[in-house]
Amino acid sequence: MRIIKAYLLIITACLLVTAINAQDGNQKLLYDLTSVSNKIQGWVDSGHYNGASIIIVKDNKVIYKNYFGDYKRGTVAYIASAGKWLAAATIAVLVDEGKLSWDDKVIKWLPGFTDVKGQATLRQLFSHTAGYPDYQPKGAHTDNYQTLKESVQHIADLPADTLPGTKFKYGGLAMQVAGRMAELATGKDWETIFQEKIAKPLAMPHTHFTPVDTIEGGHAPMLGGGARTDLQGYANFLSMIFNNGVYKGKRILSIKAIKEMQADQVGNAVVNPGEYVECSRGSNRKDIYGLGEWREEVSTKGEAVLISSPGWAGAYPWIDKTNGVYGFFLTRISNFKNGFSSFYASPVLPMMVRDVIKAKQ
Repeated sequence: MRIIKAYLLIITACLLVTAINAQDGNQKLLYDLTSVSNKIQGWVDSGHYNGASIIIVKDNKVIYKNYFGDYKRGTVAYIASAGKWLAAATIAVLVDEGKLSWDDKVIKWLPGFTDVKGQATLRQLFSHTAGYPDYQPKGAHTDNYQTLKESVQHIADLPADTLPGTKFKYGGLAMQVAGRMAELATGKDWETIFQEKIAKPLAMPHTHFTPVDTIEGGHAPMLGGGARTDLQGYANFLSMIFNNGVYKGKRILSIKAIKEMQADQVGNAVVNPGEYVECSRGSNRKDIYGLGEWREEVSTKGEAVLISSPGWAGAYPWIDKTNGVYGFFLTRISNFKNGFSSFYASPVLPMMVRDVIKAKQ
């Protein structure tokens, strides 16, 4: 009798472990994502990445989570442009609160911008249509200043590339100005704003914009490329966006804010050939960018159905509305050998997930 009871206890324990593992993400009985695993493992084995991690969620249930190389649960990495999405959401909270408006002009908050750059709006700063230089000119100080105030003082002295709203030019410099506007509107520094409005409400304790140490030294709150995070933290953020601004029953962003971020913000601005959406999806549409996020695919009604915020180093967050999926691939390039492009490699992942889902239907 004791043997039978012991056996039953073992069986019960095994079933419990299986249930826990399923909740943690590897529901292989539902979706066989071996192809995704093999693709990422191949990148690591080829030496492009020292490690990586990925989480994929469908209909608010984790269907896959895995770690590769030297990445493990809790590993933190710098995510480059994947931070643009986080920064845009932070600004969106302030717009919801009435502290800022997407149509605020730079000069309203920064009277030192007396040239045409002062006429750019907050929405243009976050949609790469402000007419600002995309990055600091060659030979100039890298944008790794101690504060946004110092960074923006140097940006004010740079000549504009073009008139606001006339050209789409991907870069991060204009977002620094947006961040400074947020600081002036709240009386708080950017990192504090981000922590209060996004990171803490979404249980993202390992996600920060500062400090970002660089080879040259210094700490830079770089809105367009300086964030760092772990796998679960960014997944929580995606959950909020996927659920129209709500995270675990608490509203973080209004539905209006979510729609504004995902709407076409390029408008009539000129989009030159060779931009990300054309290269990654073979589409030469103009309505390719919202606020801090790419509109990779749109419906026949022009609504974004595949949105993302890829980083040059490989980090890739995405939401596929058509299939009820969101995911985050966390990694950072370690070797650019054999012409490998981390920026254009990662976007294959949502397509692979789609194929698996379609095969199951």
